[in-house]
Amino acid sequence: MNHYSVPPVVAADPEANATDLLIERVRQTPDDALFAVPDGAGWRDITAAEFLTQVRAVAKGLIAAGIQPGDKIGLMCKTRYEWTLIDFATWFTGAVLVPVYETSSPAQVQWNLSDSGAVAVILETADHFARFDEVHADLPLVNQVWQVDLGDLDKLAGAGGAVTDDELERRRSIARGSDLATLIYTSGTTGRPKGCILTHSNFVELSRNAAVVMKDVVQPGASTLLFITTAHVFARFISILSVHAGVKVGHQADTKQLLPALGSFKPTFLLAVPRVFEKVYNSSEQKAETGGRGKIFRSAAAVAVEHSEALDAGHVPLGLKVKFALFDRLVYSKLRTALGGNVKYAVSGSAPLGHRLGHFYRSLGVKILEGYGLTETTAPATVNLTDKFKIGTVGPALPGVGIKIADDGEIWVSGVNVFAGYWQNEAATAEVMDGEWFKTGDLGALDDDGFLTITGRKKEIIVTAGGKNVAPAVLEDPIRANPLVGQVVVVGDQKPFISALITLDPEMLPVWLGNNGQPTGLTLTEAAENPAVLAEIQRAVDAANKLVSRAESIRKFIVLDTDFTEASGHLTPKLTIKRNVIVKDFAPMIEGIYNAAPATEGQSLVH
Repeated sequence: MNHYSVPPVVAADPEANATDLLIERVRQTPDDALFAVPDGAGWRDITAAEFLTQVRAVAKGLIAAGIQPGDKIGLMCKTRYEWTLIDFATWFTGAVLVPVYETSSPAQVQWNLSDSGAVAVILETADHFARFDEVHADLPLVNQVWQVDLGDLDKLAGAGGAVTDDELERRRSIARGSDLATLIYTSGTTGRPKGCILTHSNFVELSRNAAVVMKDVVQPGASTLLFITTAHVFARFISILSVHAGVKVGHQADTKQLLPALGSFKPTFLLAVPRVFEKVYNSSEQKAETGGRGKIFRSAAAVAVEHSEALDAGHVPLGLKVKFALFDRLVYSKLRTALGGNVKYAVSGSAPLGHRLGHFYRSLGVKILEGYGLTETTAPATVNLTDKFKIGTVGPALPGVGIKIADDGEIWVSGVNVFAGYWQNEAATAEVMDGEWFKTGDLGALDDDGFLTITGRKKEIIVTAGGKNVAPAVLEDPIRANPLVGQVVVVGDQKPFISALITLDPEMLPVWLGNNGQPTGLTLTEAAENPAVLAEIQRAVDAANKLVSRAESIRKFIVLDTDFTEASGHLTPKLTIKRNVIVKDFAPMIEGIYNAAPATEGQSLVH
């Protein structure tokens, strides 16, 4: 199959804009909790009606401050309740929000605000203000600056008393479905970020259709704790979908406080990238190892995977049922409790989850619904559903979306979620659009049931000097699953063999060292030369090499004495590697690999 489309299940309304989702939610369930905010050791609910009241108050303040319909307002703020409050308040004024990642450099702040033509900016912290202030002189259009931590939202809400309800309603109703709702700048793995034009219809129609087929996950009574940045389209869409569907949303931007927050908030579903699920698994395994229960944990994990696979096969043998019941009491129940005790589903995107983890979490009682999408598709284009679910795939197309596999294997997307082009960049838009179809740059395949599997990224395919095509993700994903590994980047374009740059996970390293009889205080530099560490990385590489042909296998690798982070410029905000940046920054080291002695199978090199 090379084409699979799903018709919409909700009739399109070209007059609707994103504010209508909130108005309708308040009409249906005004007294139900739509958000919860931290309150001491617990959480305080905010009802739909209360949220609407706060949105209107801030919107009136923005109008009183001179914001006009169509104006662009920058927002630099971590994941918190006020993010979505500002989002909807901006829409109520008829204006357009331009998110800026809270980790952005001054140059990135300057680019987003200048390219979009923003006339105002809302910042969260003094640090955000300092980064903005460094480039403020280069942003002559930005004439208003507000800071959340200084109480400026309350000041705005108090300053809009003279704005009438009629004027607010007029402003709220100006935008039609085809109008610009937001400019989201791509994270810029190559070149300068491009502003993706997402319309009100992109959010409205995708939310309305997704809510129908995902009703078991998102509905009144469901809840989620967001910790992924809301500046990214993934969490932004889930926030808007939750308003439409009546899901209670909490926020915890500090991942170090995530487990306590899960324990007190007790969400019914999570939104995360695969790296989060890997870290939960790896930290649980190493914690068990520290307590002398590592063998039990690994046995439990193996039984969990076997049990899930047996469910897919249609028969679970009695002996497996007994072992599963034992481990459910000893191991799985404790992990469920750590996630808050109520999590039934998780939505995962940005990278492949992997067969093992998908089956493990399913047996844990958490069905991970892998999906696929980009900023240009308003986040999801496909997603596994509770009743249409295949581990290892990213699911079928959502209603109103079409998927096509081009002759070269590239995934094309059409439908209600496809963006309107790149802001002020017709040439870039023309490169990725073929009529109604958006050319994603990713490679994939559709099975006979319409389920999509991602096989790689078109621009990331490595062609060795011998002409062998290698998809890096096939090797990188299983290596990254090792608890010691932070990130891995496969290299070898136009080279005689495949190699890899590998970083260590700074959080897991001391735990692993302690569990394996090594000094726990080793620095990254010392650990990168430690024989036990290198042997463990070698085992991970050897296991990955078994998945590919010898011509595709990793012959040499280097363990680096540094980590790839967003701050270092090597990871995007959704924690995916910036391959081109890494290859450029570590070019001398990569050349050193190939100038050294001839490669043997899986040979390691000291950095």
